[in-house]
Amino acid sequence: ADDPGDQRTCLICGDRATGLHYGIISCEGCKGFFKRSICNKRVYRCSRDKNCEMSRKQRNRCQYCRLLKCLQMGMNRKAIREDGMPGGRNKSIGPVQITEEEIERIMSGQEFKEEAPEHPWGTNGDSDHSSPSNGASEGNQPSPASTLSSNRSAEMNGYTAALREQYINTSMSPHYQLLPHLFSYATQSSLLAPQPRAIYPQSHPLVMQLVAAEDLAPLATPMLIEDGYKVTQVELFALLCRLADELLFRQISWIKKLPFFCELSIEDYTCLLSSTWQELILLSCFTIYSSQIFGELADVTAKYTPSDEELQSFSEDGMEVMERLIYLFRKFHQLKISNEEYACMKTINFLNQDIRGLSNVSHLEQLNKRYWYVCQDYTEYKYPHQPKRFPEIMMCLPEIRCIAGKLVNVPLEQLPLLFKAVLHSCKSSLSSYRSGLSPCVTTSSGN
Repeated sequence: ADDPGDQRTCLICGDRATGLHYGIISCEGCKGFFKRSICNKRVYRCSRDKNCEMSRKQRNRCQYCRLLKCLQMGMNRKAIREDGMPGGRNKSIGPVQITEEEIERIMSGQEFKEEAPEHPWGTNGDSDHSSPSNGASEGNQPSPASTLSSNRSAEMNGYTAALREQYINTSMSPHYQLLPHLFSYATQSSLLAPQPRAIYPQSHPLVMQLVAAEDLAPLATPMLIEDGYKVTQVELFALLCRLADELLFRQISWIKKLPFFCELSIEDYTCLLSSTWQELILLSCFTIYSSQIFGELADVTAKYTPSDEELQSFSEDGMEVMERLIYLFRKFHQLKISNEEYACMKTINFLNQDIRGLSNVSHLEQLNKRYWYVCQDYTEYKYPHQPKRFPEIMMCLPEIRCIAGKLVNVPLEQLPLLFKAVLHSCKSSLSSYRSGLSPCVTTSSGN
């Protein structure tokens, strides 16, 4: 390793290689990109001629051409472990030579469609297929209590690989680790014709109390800029900080209006908010404030042109957060979360009894269960023909938690570029939805 002549370079981008990954010599960045692309069944699009330059500085500009070169150089997708854990499936597996037809099938997504049945969090988050059962439930509805108890070691079948891939190296609350247990109920329920029913008497007032605690008024931070004005990195960063300040202030006001505010100590509320404020802000941006975030703020970021230096220094952590945010945006756009569901999701995520430093854990767990059941009751009452809706919206919570955890690894100076890329791609997705194009395509642009 000390001999400069012995330094090996990545066959994809020319960066310093760290070893043999999926059959070929490559760097950590290209290894992670290939694994995420195959495991998450990503479909990309090149905005040029499908022959973009691949170098350490240019590799993040076009995901389509990067994946294409991975396949052309022999990266072996069959070497990726099915459970999504680190390490290859078989260390003896070498590079593969596949035909142009096979490469085209992978790049177009046709290869993924012919594999095992998809789950709701597969490929692009826009699928509405039935969820595979884990065979864990023979009774009626699974409850959070069973999620929190002896079922922690239950095998999750089809969900195990996907969840481990999404949340590997990310600490997750035990409350969320067994969320796929919900899908056994969803699958069994789908065997029966959905029957409209009345909501439980205690659920409706509890939901309305949560909605009443929310500030649904539009954000007051000015986001209008005159035509022709060029926004700088410093100006965009300052705007993002002002937005975060306003959103955080609204979360503090929200806590004081919660129907159970007097049941917990100020110390516990401070602990909960300190650990979840990023998640609460992300959830609100994808739901009640989405029209402003993906409208007005997106228009502001469009007036910001990053420098070549900013583009070249964009980190792998930033790329992963960007992909996850775009992925989550499509999921929320598909689900069209109501204000009532949002209020319940936010409360459930906030009442996380696994945060360290809490004093009244048992009561916190009771509150969490209460609103878990309320949300499930409301969703099943409101959407009787969508039996899988409740588990699907609950599965959004660990993804938000994962993104919030990874955001701290993104350098502050890269946040303006990150938000520009995310909002640009999401706005393009909205246009695709309206025009009838496939929403599962990630568009690569020069920026």
